[in-house]
Amino acid sequence: MGKAIASMTGFARAEGEYAGTTWSWELKSVNGKNLDARCRVPNGFEVLDAKVRSALAKSFKRGNFHVNLVIDNKHKPVQLQVNEDILQQVIPLATRIGNDLDAVAPSIDGILNLRGVLELVEEEESQDEADARLRKIETSLSVAIEAMQSTRREEGARLAEIACGQLDDIENLQKEATKLAATQPAAIQDRFNKQLSELLSDASLVSEERLAQEIAILVTKADIREELDRLAAHVAAARELLENGGPCGRRLDFLCQEFNREANTLCSKSSDVALTTIGIELKATIEQLREQIQNVE
Repeated sequence: MGKAIASMTGFARAEGEYAGTTWSWELKSVNGKNLDARCRVPNGFEVLDAKVRSALAKSFKRGNFHVNLVIDNKHKPVQLQVNEDILQQVIPLATRIGNDLDAVAPSIDGILNLRGVLELVEEEESQDEADARLRKIETSLSVAIEAMQSTRREEGARLAEIACGQLDDIENLQKEATKLAATQPAAIQDRFNKQLSELLSDASLVSEERLAQEIAILVTKADIREELDRLAAHVAAARELLENGGPCGRRLDFLCQEFNREANTLCSKSSDVALTTIGIELKATIEQLREQIQNVE
């Protein structure tokens, strides 16, 4: 048994904290022909955009990804600080107004309560601290990607189970069609003779050799054994891809196109109601299989 197949649909979340800063990564992925990523990071963390794309390319082959990083600095240490520029403007202004109005001089707490005199500022962090925080955020990204891989593999296992069941259905229909195909030459000959008898009052006017030639042509045109053999080969190939696993969605999608081609030819060549019914059931089952395969990486 090879690698497990993976779905292209998944969701993952990872959180982290360092020196009062908390963050969370959210990853979502849906179907896509190729690998495409849309990344949203806060201002000041743009360097992570390229790292996200590189990490996704190493871990996934296909899918449309939406990556979002939310950072919260509410718990970072802060301190009160006097805005000296504003204070130097407030003191002489308050003194002058107090003299003009013969009012009581402003108190210290009154001045400090004036808007803008006192400010809450975050403690400056060193470059080493900033780098350490960035490394931890990147580590959380790796955790989120691993979680995404796990959810996509779990969904892939369910897809594989469904697809294997549908391949079983296709194989059973192929076997039923093979049994009916074996009776087609005799049925075509019988139908041809009946139609000829209705058209000609004296069937002896047509030689047996000519009749045999015409019947042989009809049988050749209606022969579906080659299509049925290819259908069986496609089923075996699809099962092998599912068993080997890994990114095999494109090849499975190609096989679904081949399945459908054989089913369409079977229906067009069929001269039997039962065989046509099988062909229609085949097409319906193949379409159901294709819908599942669209989700495979």
